[in-house]
Amino acid sequence: MRVDLFDYTLPEERIARFPARPRESARLLDLTGGGMADRVVRDLPDVLRPGDLLLSNDTRVIPARLRGRRGEAGIEVTLHKREGESTWRAFARPAKKLRPGDRIVFADELAADVSAKGEAGEVTLTFDRGGPDLMSALEAYGTMPLPPYIKRGSEESENDSEDYQTVFAARDGAVAAPTAGLHFTPGLLAAIEARGVRRAMVTLHVGAGTFLPVKVDDTDDHKMHSEWGEISPATAAAIAETRAAGGRIVATGTTTLRVLEAAARDDGTVPSWSGDTDLFITPGYRFKAIDVLLTNFHLPKSTLLMLVSAFAGRERILAAYAHAIAEGYRFFSYGDACLLERSAP
Repeated sequence: MRVDLFDYTLPEERIARFPARPRESARLLDLTGGGMADRVVRDLPDVLRPGDLLLSNDTRVIPARLRGRRGEAGIEVTLHKREGESTWRAFARPAKKLRPGDRIVFADELAADVSAKGEAGEVTLTFDRGGPDLMSALEAYGTMPLPPYIKRGSEESENDSEDYQTVFAARDGAVAAPTAGLHFTPGLLAAIEARGVRRAMVTLHVGAGTFLPVKVDDTDDHKMHSEWGEISPATAAAIAETRAAGGRIVATGTTTLRVLEAAARDDGTVPSWSGDTDLFITPGYRFKAIDVLLTNFHLPKSTLLMLVSAFAGRERILAAYAHAIAEGYRFFSYGDACLLERSAP
């Protein structure tokens, strides 16, 4: 499928540089029920139904961006996938200066050796410490890996360490936020539960590959980076109980959707599961696990725009995006949200 079928023009001023405050005051374009309604996220309890199951991603973003030196050369790396206690795959800039065996020094207490070099600026780094010690060092010397389209100049925010973390965050490992989850607060979750909507968690450690543009002309030629995910037995049981009672499965964001679809069987059942997934969803994909999706507005020609087009229909999505642009919605990670229903196959 041609990548340019998923293009649209977005004025730069529509890119959100800061999140809505309070979080649930973000706007919500509701595309459920066949219509198109302008709401706010705090309206979610009115839109969801008693008996629905809201699934969210409990990954926690780590300070995965590091600046260091190889000799006299400055190097910036963004970790994107953990391979072991002390080993991470990362994107490096400038990667052309790195060779296997090179050492990058990030601080007196933190260094890493380049153990392998891949394509498109990717390297494998083996740090001089692992496990909790490495996490402590990242907290001390790393920064939050904000997407490259959030440009602020001298207006850098000291609040990003909190703003770029969801209320669900519990398990270290993501290097990009599951951004649909950024809209929730304890008060909104209490209102959702009071509505009779159950909640459960999944994990998908989002990788920096989510930032990468699609550089090919045809979707068949694009390679996804893999990410690690897990669905617990308790969550699998909650999904089965909801299905048996006739409730809907509602995914908080594309990361939640991807891990559920990676685990789902052809008959729509979702077992407990853990492992890597590089699932790439484009129109024509048959969804097995999800009925409703809460998601932000995604970049032109991105794999996530392809995913939501597969879920709700390409023409409907592009019409919704045109409406959102005309009505002043805010786009991308810190932006507003939309609520989608799965289109008929």
